[in-house]
Amino acid sequence: MLDVAVIEEPAAAEASLDPVRSRILAALAEPGSAAMLAGRLGLPRQKVNYHLKELERHGLVELAEERRKGNVTERIYAATAASYVISPRALSAVSPDPARSPDQLSAHWLLALGSRLVQEVGALVTGAARARRRVATFAVDAEVRFASAADRMAFAEELTQAVTALVSRYHDEAAPQGRTHRVIVGLHQIPGPPPAAPAAPGGTSGGPGPDPEADPEARQEHAR
Repeated sequence: MLDVAVIEEPAAAEASLDPVRSRILAALAEPGSAAMLAGRLGLPRQKVNYHLKELERHGLVELAEERRKGNVTERIYAATAASYVISPRALSAVSPDPARSPDQLSAHWLLALGSRLVQEVGALVTGAARARRRVATFAVDAEVRFASAADRMAFAEELTQAVTALVSRYHDEAAPQGRTHRVIVGLHQIPGPPPAAPAAPGGTSGGPGPDPEADPEARQEHAR
């Protein structure tokens, strides 16, 4: 079983998004037959069997083993991965293109970069899995709380200068055996909890107070 499988085919993406099939995929973290899954999920066995065949047809589950019980053969299935990611390639006609309107302060451009990241890394993971090889990657994940929007912009400028200097130092266009890599550094505000329900007449909501950084400008400013 893979840690993560990348879904690139539209039909497979559609199959994985079906509510019943997504429950079956989650339940198949532990292999089971249609009858076993029906008991776990509280669904009719025939319904589970139908959805299993569809998931198998799209490569999302696979036959793990067959067990003989008297005159009946029990088919045990397992999910092909512990988790799944739908690549933007599945919606290639409408997936965002980072080259269309590059803007370091645009949330839409950040989403377009993220979409391309999922698509490119997904293709690498899929190819590596077929070749039974590892993918050489690197990532940094950190959180920073800024005292003000001015500090955020100053951070973005310093980060841009640092990344630009590193890229200039190590980039070698003439290297005969070189391999081109993509560097993406993103900065965005972490979404807060959903707003509290309106208070009853005469009462108080009891929800969290307003976030001083959650202003329209702060929500739209992003740095790479």
